[in-house]
Amino acid sequence: MDFAPLSDRADRTDRTDESTGAEGADRADRSVTYVPATVTRSAKIVVAGGFGVGKTTLIGSVSEVRPLRMEEPITQASAGVDDLRGTPHKTTTTVAMDFGRIHMAGGRIALYLFGLPGQSRFQPLWEDLAEGALGCLVLADTRDLDASHDALGLLDSAGIPYAVAINTFPGSPSYPEAELREALALDPATPLTYCDARDRTSSLHALITLTEYLSEHRSAALLESRR
Repeated sequence: MDFAPLSDRADRTDRTDESTGAEGADRADRSVTYVPATVTRSAKIVVAGGFGVGKTTLIGSVSEVRPLRMEEPITQASAGVDDLRGTPHKTTTTVAMDFGRIHMAGGRIALYLFGLPGQSRFQPLWEDLAEGALGCLVLADTRDLDASHDALGLLDSAGIPYAVAINTFPGSPSYPEAELREALALDPATPLTYCDARDRTSSLHALITLTEYLSEHRSAALLESRR
């Protein structure tokens, strides 16, 4: 599965503060472009996960248009509510959504990426944004795997297929895959991969893992319906 080449940037990469996984300085401006005439199909993909897990960073690293971010500064009002222990230098938080767009299959398919806010108090918004999604990429942090359960529970309840990508923060602990699957209560068929949300290639590989799984999942469902 191939992704269309970028028309408005070369080899610019998005870097992230090492200690937080929060996005660092923005890449050079990317002009918003219209959907190419080559696009014949599109799909909505949501990116979910706990607070500060790297959703904004991942969408920013892969989007072929200037990403839309709806963030607000973290204030004292969040003390005792939002856990900043793993991201002590994080200064903003998503309060609505992130949005980006990429193209694949030689530019014939457009993926619209919607990043969900990480805090569980936004669950009504999660439900609205997840409606109509073909699938979801769930980011997880091994320093706080429990933070992923709210998003996973929502997806299971809604019947939305998903893949899980462990965002490899510097200094974060590593565990065998079997232990990660058990901690996240993943179905054996659910893909589990790794990525560095700061790196475009790594993040694209995580999305490819998801889209390949969705293709297989859809084919299996189609065969089952014909029996």
